[in-house]
Amino acid sequence: MEQLSGRLIVYFYDPFWVGIFERVENGKLSVAKVTFGAEPKDYEIQEFIIRKYYRLKFSPAVDTVVKEGKRNPKKLQRDAKKMVLEKGICTKSQQAIKLLQEQNKLERKVKSREQKEAEELRLFELKQQKKKEKHKGH
Repeated sequence: MEQLSGRLIVYFYDPFWVGIFERVENGKLSVAKVTFGAEPKDYEIQEFIIRKYYRLKFSPAVDTVVKEGKRNPKKLQRDAKKMVLEKGICTKSQQAIKLLQEQNKLERKVKSREQKEAEELRLFELKQQKKKEKHKGH
């Protein structure tokens, strides 16, 4: 049976408010990081989730342990507050964010290399064309 769960952690990371979307699917954790800017209101977060959640770019999946069972919502609230005050986001999420950053870095590197090669090819062809025009003029 496929299991899917998710949560959103919003915290202040000077000078911006940041949201970490965690998605656990079949024991694999993947995360997406969103910078909100000013402190988001509840309705703004809800609107963001409704309109833009499907566009989020999640990190590669990382193995994680999933705890099951019902928990008291008040205890969940206390635990969440304590977790944020102590250390911010969990280390598994940080690992997943790091993987996402590395993946984005590689993509940017490949894209910029392709652009550079395309520009060099364009300039080479331009030079060749100018040479042909110069020889035709003589």
